[in-house]
Amino acid sequence: MFDSNYKFSCVDRFLKYVKIDTQSNEDSETFPSDPKQIELSKLLVEELKQVGLTEVDIDQYGYVMATLPSNTDKDVATIGFIAHVDSSPAVTGANVNPVIHKNYQGGDIILPNDKTKVIDAAGNPELKDMIGLDIITTDGTTLLGADDKAGIAEIVDAMAYLISHPEIKHGKIRICFTPDEEVGRGTEKFDVQKFGAKYAYTIDGSTRGEVETETFSADGLVIKFNGKNVHPGYAKGKMVNSIKIASRFLEMLPKETLSPETTEKREGYVHPTSVTGNETQTIIKFIIRDFYAEKLVEFENLLKDLCEKAIAQFPGSTYEFQVNEQYRNMKYVLDKHPQVEEFAIEALNRLSIEPIRSSIRGGTDGSRLSFMGLPTPNLFAGGHNFHSYTEYVAVQDMHEAVKMIVTLAQVWEEKS
Repeated sequence: MFDSNYKFSCVDRFLKYVKIDTQSNEDSETFPSDPKQIELSKLLVEELKQVGLTEVDIDQYGYVMATLPSNTDKDVATIGFIAHVDSSPAVTGANVNPVIHKNYQGGDIILPNDKTKVIDAAGNPELKDMIGLDIITTDGTTLLGADDKAGIAEIVDAMAYLISHPEIKHGKIRICFTPDEEVGRGTEKFDVQKFGAKYAYTIDGSTRGEVETETFSADGLVIKFNGKNVHPGYAKGKMVNSIKIASRFLEMLPKETLSPETTEKREGYVHPTSVTGNETQTIIKFIIRDFYAEKLVEFENLLKDLCEKAIAQFPGSTYEFQVNEQYRNMKYVLDKHPQVEEFAIEALNRLSIEPIRSSIRGGTDGSRLSFMGLPTPNLFAGGHNFHSYTEYVAVQDMHEAVKMIVTLAQVWEEKS
């Protein structure tokens, strides 16, 4: 039973964290991609020490790790809780001004400093379940950063609760706050052996009750079309314009299927994300996604076939095709460790939160971590509309996430 007199700290922490700009940079080759992320990481080191955790440190890459020692005589598997400090490059995270809309009573939420930014009830059906809750938004000029500073705040608060309530038995718990998740590099320098957990959970999901054990499998593609450039005044019969080859190729992509804008649920897609070039060479970058890894090969073969058809229409042209594996569906790993999901469901049931088993049309750090030897599903942190001006999170959902983390630690101890 959770202490009804406990004074949650997660919201106050969250409101402090979001004011620190931690936007990652997808064009950077450094790690972390922007050193400003370290400002929050250093603050978290101090807060974890203040809470009472041990083995608190930050490494050269900005990973913050800490330990809550076991307080039980049982042999309990070490579990970890993970969240990321960086915010999305999609919308500015500088000068965030959070606004709390207390006792939400339905209808649209108009953001005060840019009234063109509206969280409309019709487009956000989950709002119907938030009547009476206190909803945190931005003022409309930035993103909020609930992805994933809400998760960070909830983990810190949960550790504070466990330390202040030693009657709750738990095994050893490891904490990690990572950089650069939003640019797909959150696990790039992650030391699984140093972390020392057998299983972990990312607290980076959305709706209350979400338990995500399945992600897309993903590859990145780089396609280079090579033409031949000569002076345009003397180009007849000589120039082969790579921009036109690339355009022809893009025009041949399926129109009614296999794109993000035409797929949903368990349907995969191929998606061009950038085009750069000139007459000599044009480069198209793709991401391809599907829940079944074998489908990625089918998509790659489809694109190769379209490349061949495109260059056939431009004699003298060539293409290069590079595949970069990004991540694989973590379900392949998690199915071998069913207790990781089962214990999360048990924790939610104890809190009378309806579990929502869902598949992510994307990836999480848990995707890669699972294949690195650390089975890691994703649990809710409460945020919505990630990567946008209309991002929001409810105070009460943050409190429930804290309770979930605490209860989950308790379940692992009891089931051991």
